[in-house]
Amino acid sequence: MNAPGSRSPLADSDWQYLEKIPLEELSRHDWLMLEQQRALYLARHQADQALRLLSASQNDPCFGYQVNNYRHCLQSATMVLRDGLPDEDVVVALLHDVGFIACPLLHGDFAASLLGAYVSDRNYWMLRHHATFQNLHSPTMPGVDQHERERWRGNPYFDWTAEFVARYDQAAADPAYPCEPIETFVPLVRAIFSRPPVDRRSIKQEIP
Repeated sequence: MNAPGSRSPLADSDWQYLEKIPLEELSRHDWLMLEQQRALYLARHQADQALRLLSASQNDPCFGYQVNNYRHCLQSATMVLRDGLPDEDVVVALLHDVGFIACPLLHGDFAASLLGAYVSDRNYWMLRHHATFQNLHSPTMPGVDQHERERWRGNPYFDWTAEFVARYDQAAADPAYPCEPIETFVPLVRAIFSRPPVDRRSIKQEIP
């Protein structure tokens, strides 16, 4: 914790601080300098910050499932890895429920926003909709429309989302399953976040 009045340390000794605080007072030079440093900062730290979002829950208790959310995510990613799927699918499995506790009602959108700039349309769509596809596997859950996913049947990513949920999500809560440690996935996550980002805000045709 920095003392009041002290600046946070720069991530690189060659970098510079902004001397002004309100954004409206920044010059063009300030913005160019900041964006240059920001790009380097993200390249070095973005993947690790995403991993910390998950690792923060490593020792959390659970609320009834036999494993906590951290172990669920590790198990999902381990299952995908051992089935020989692409590295992107492994990373998506690892982080698909990273917002499950902090943002439960929109945790699919949370993960899609986190990873969307770096993954395929196939996985972006799956992340956004996987929670609804869970309904098929929860027929006795009060208030759930088991067949809500049918409104998307015919979408090119429907089958992958159904497969992911059936094989790697709804069944990934076994305390006896031997999961890979988080360290196994670190280089895969870093590789995904090193891809050139796609600005999905600029894509006018929304993926339904």
